[in-house]
Amino acid sequence: MKIKTILITLVLGFSILATACPSRVNIGKILANPSKYSQKEVVIAGRVTNSFGIAMLGGIYQIDDGTGSIWVLTNRGVPSKGAEVGLKGRVQEGMSYSGRSYGLGVVEQERKVR
Repeated sequence: MKIKTILITLVLGFSILATACPSRVNIGKILANPSKYSQKEVVIAGRVTNSFGIAMLGGIYQIDDGTGSIWVLTNRGVPSKGAEVGLKGRVQEGMSYSGRSYGLGVVEQERKVR
């Protein structure tokens, strides 16, 4: 009886954790259907193709994963051009930085650079 209760608790715990984490999506899918991803958390990865910002004060950078490219707004320093980046963030339409509109983009929450 105790083993059955423990197993049920473990299965429920893993189910909750699995639904809480956003899944990785390619940029092409976000660009093809922005309303589906608007205000949703996503995980994306790609190579930095462009970046603007002030060291340690934030900025905006563009990443390309081979299916498309998208702008990423950050409140940390921007990664350098050519860096491989994986990130979690929230998709946002009508994104702007420093008075310039970038349209559809992702507001960075977490980032790993390789």
